[in-house]
Amino acid sequence: MDNIRLILLFAFAFICLLLYQAWMTDYGSPQVVAPQQTAEVVPAATESAGVPTASVAPGVTASGNQAVPATVGVTAVGGKIVRVETDLLKVEISTLGGTLQSVHLLDYQVSPETPELKFQLLSPTMPNLFIAQSGMIGSEEGKAPTHEAEYQIELSEYRLAEGQDTIDVAMTWAGSDGLKVTKHFIFNRGSYLIDVTHEVDNQSAEPWAARDYAQLQRTEPTDQSRLTTYTYTGGVYYNPEAKYEKVDFDEMAEKGLNVDSTDGWLAMIQHYFLGAWIPPKTQMEHYYTNSLPGPKYLIGSYSPSVTVDPGSSHSFSKQLFVGPKLQDHLVTVAPGLELTVDYGWLTVIAQPIFWLLKKIHSWVGNWGWSIILLTIIIKALFFKLSETSYKSMANMRKLTPRLQAMKDRYGDDKQRLNQAMMEMYKKEKVNPLGGCLPILVQIPVFIALYWVLLESVEMRQAPFMLWIDNLSAKDPYFVLPLIMGVSMFVQQKLNPAPPDPMQAKIMMSLPFVFTIFFAFFPSGLVLYWVVNNLISIAQQYYITRKIEQAG
Repeated sequence: MDNIRLILLFAFAFICLLLYQAWMTDYGSPQVVAPQQTAEVVPAATESAGVPTASVAPGVTASGNQAVPATVGVTAVGGKIVRVETDLLKVEISTLGGTLQSVHLLDYQVSPETPELKFQLLSPTMPNLFIAQSGMIGSEEGKAPTHEAEYQIELSEYRLAEGQDTIDVAMTWAGSDGLKVTKHFIFNRGSYLIDVTHEVDNQSAEPWAARDYAQLQRTEPTDQSRLTTYTYTGGVYYNPEAKYEKVDFDEMAEKGLNVDSTDGWLAMIQHYFLGAWIPPKTQMEHYYTNSLPGPKYLIGSYSPSVTVDPGSSHSFSKQLFVGPKLQDHLVTVAPGLELTVDYGWLTVIAQPIFWLLKKIHSWVGNWGWSIILLTIIIKALFFKLSETSYKSMANMRKLTPRLQAMKDRYGDDKQRLNQAMMEMYKKEKVNPLGGCLPILVQIPVFIALYWVLLESVEMRQAPFMLWIDNLSAKDPYFVLPLIMGVSMFVQQKLNPAPPDPMQAKIMMSLPFVFTIFFAFFPSGLVLYWVVNNLISIAQQYYITRKIEQAG
């Protein structure tokens, strides 16, 4: 039993080490953001800048097969800036192609220490470029406004006024032959969803054929040189057939994406936040990915070609979501968009934990107390299992003198020693593996809660009380990790001591090792473990005393 418990504890310690490395990559060394005035903005380009070309669009290749759009050159960001502010978003749109080049999320601060600095999701600055582009592909080059086309607009500032629910930002592009395209960005109060529409008015003498496209372009995060990565940053897409599929930056550079689909979406996701293009539900779209020099990576889609007759008009539309991974909200935006909150292989446990946490939070209004109450509920659910385990450990503790006597009697004869021990366990009706059950139960719950804290934006920067003002960050004074270490030490004292002196020394050193690990874990996770340990100590002490008094 002692060997198995030791192996389980070491396995748990190894898992903690991996989680610790992952947490440190996200929170241990925060990136230093360069001042805005010195940031490098990617200039306008004279070459094709990731524009899906008509020559490789569906239905026009020599073989008749669909192909991935050609993407050559550098990103085109420039032109005049149009600023839009709603109750949730602060946006900058370039008149060069109508590119959304900057989005700040007004409900999310960079850190609790700087509440005036809002989190920036889209950015035109290197090395953290992340922009949303859209445009049109015509049957002839230059006959449609791509994301490199210069649009005209009268106003440069838009602000959602009190009592106003919608902002319509309209830009126009005029061709030389009587063709006009008006690009609308519709912002709504209380929404991270932006309606993007190209209205085509063909007053020329010839039919005009084109398709619309939309793509997200970004650079790879600069902190990718690490041993383990638990928060995925990269491309994803969804459709009813493939469901939720990731397309990482290496795949974009090597083979790319080439899929036709309806009722889907595509996105670039990162820790807590995402940008996603959502085509009309029943419209067939071609999804593609590619890479540009830099390197920069893009994921996008384009629609079937539509012919607009002379004197006629037509509208092409898509929706852009730029915001946090709020699961309840994502469910209402598009099918499967909530899957971007990725709890990993323990989703089946993490989802109920998060659901229960939300329910408790709706009652108590504090995520710290929610974690404490969640821990109590989990301990109550496994009360009988823990009781059986602690009874087994208490009985094992009573057998310790007899085990030591057996070891002295048989010396190095392991076979006879093990045989004698098994006979004694059978006679005394003691399960030597019973004490391992709490560890086995706690490991998946612990990891699932780690994922909930790591992935759920609802927990981001959530305060608790006293010095704990951010449950998603480490305890600034290491008080909780120290309490956790002491509680582990007390638990070790309540357990039967291993007969082997070396094992005993290793077991007694584990509280110190775990204290070091937990010192840099999110305080919400350490809070769970502290409360769990304290309840376990009280329960184990009560059961042990009861058995000892019974003789």
